[in-house]
Amino acid sequence: MPKYLIEAHYTPEGAKGVAKDGGTGRRAAVVKAAEAAGGKLESMYFAFGGVDVFAVLELPDNVTAAAMALAVNQSGAVATKTIVLLTPEEMDKAAKKTVAYRAPGH
Repeated sequence: MPKYLIEAHYTPEGAKGVAKDGGTGRRAAVVKAAEAAGGKLESMYFAFGGVDVFAVLELPDNVTAAAMALAVNQSGAVATKTIVLLTPEEMDKAAKKTVAYRAPGH
């Protein structure tokens, strides 16, 4: 199943929710959402700095990942960035594919 790195940034309202529910409460909510979408939460970490949460989710496909991002971002409590993760084996396959590309100015 494809994996996705989610970077989450809490709004002030979202931060209030984390303060109320705690980190484990937020993790439980992410587990529930991922499972409802047919996936699972692999890992979740809170962080200092520009990103409040890093989470790795396994989801069935890109459409499901986009649906998850829409649902979370529509809440107004969190803004997310979703990054598709590739395995080393998938990179091996990509490296063997030929793509016709011309760089600008060449």
